[in-house]
Amino acid sequence: MVENIFNGLQESYVSGVIEKETSFYFSIEDTKKTVVLTPESCRVEDGKTIEEVDCVCKTEGSFFLKIWDEGYRPGMSDFMTGKIKSNNPLTLKDFLAAFGK
Repeated sequence: MVENIFNGLQESYVSGVIEKETSFYFSIEDTKKTVVLTPESCRVEDGKTIEEVDCVCKTEGSFFLKIWDEGYRPGMSDFMTGKIKSNNPLTLKDFLAAFGK
């Protein structure tokens, strides 16, 4: 299921939401993906292809699906308890907005 989401990102990308190139690394159980968003495009690559990304996101598959499919938005307690880990939580909001979420 998580892999399917990443496979469909390019088709669901909303141009113009992201103002400057932004890179993300997702580690969701066995799924490891680098996503690069620009104002015009979305690129998804297997593994970590950029050493220093703008935003790292690590979480469990079920929690990622809850965010993506059910519209759940992680709160401070989710980050504090380690349910989701990120070096840049505010940029995760931009990621979701770039896909109409």
